[in-house]
Amino acid sequence: MGYECFDVEIVDKVGHLKMNRPEKANSMVPSFWRDLPVIVDEMSASGSIRALVLSGEGRHFCSGMDLSVFASGDNGLSGSSGTAGGGGHRSRRNERFRSTALHLQESFTALERARMPVLCAIQGACVGGGIDMVSATDMRYATSDAFFSIAEINIGMTADVGTLQRMPKLVAEGIVRELAYTGRKWTAAEAHAAGFVNAVFDDHASLLDGVHGIAAEIASKSPMAVWGTKQTMHYTRDHSVADGLEFIANWNAAMFDTDDMAEAAAAAVEGRAADYPDLHSRFDGL
Repeated sequence: MGYECFDVEIVDKVGHLKMNRPEKANSMVPSFWRDLPVIVDEMSASGSIRALVLSGEGRHFCSGMDLSVFASGDNGLSGSSGTAGGGGHRSRRNERFRSTALHLQESFTALERARMPVLCAIQGACVGGGIDMVSATDMRYATSDAFFSIAEINIGMTADVGTLQRMPKLVAEGIVRELAYTGRKWTAAEAHAAGFVNAVFDDHASLLDGVHGIAAEIASKSPMAVWGTKQTMHYTRDHSVADGLEFIANWNAAMFDTDDMAEAAAAAVEGRAADYPDLHSRFDGL
């Protein structure tokens, strides 16, 4: 299936989701928001994708929301026109704005709920909605010329698709406040020093090679153990230590697979790669 904003590849259980509008700096048009969660949810549900790389073609990773969306009275995101069903009633307009914001947030939450880790390969600009997106992923890697900007403040609005909620869980709150209040460019070196970016690469080619190498290593592990790790870390992020400890006790009581452990031990003794079964498809039996 073809998508307006994405190309999809799957090689050796690693998915690669490439934003494919380099001439527009991979800006986010309405189809972007509709297609992203569909693609990610389908990969997650398949059970056969063990890691996902998210990248952008061209000079820039992502320039955020396309200006045409802001300019249009009907942004095409909520499925109705600006006057349908409510006319000029303020309450209807406000409800539509709220519903649209929740729809956009859900597009990035799909990255968080996916059963496989999502790794970002970021070059050039990652601004506005781009930061909302990468903040919802598991790991971020960048080229030395990459930069970030919480650019919403520069157009007179408050970021509302996840940056202000997720980024303070990833780096010091004071750093996020400075970036959100000023909208300034945050360099790859600064982001790496703050722990927002895992590693910095010299150029785009070495970035993609490096990130795919990490994704391949993740894909070689037990997919059940990787999913459990992701679930546990997300739960612990949003709960107390005591709650997190109880969560992992319950998770392993239900999900721990002794066959996977036996396969890991046998592979180590025999000097070979472990061979783990995929997760079951969530569409099985439907």
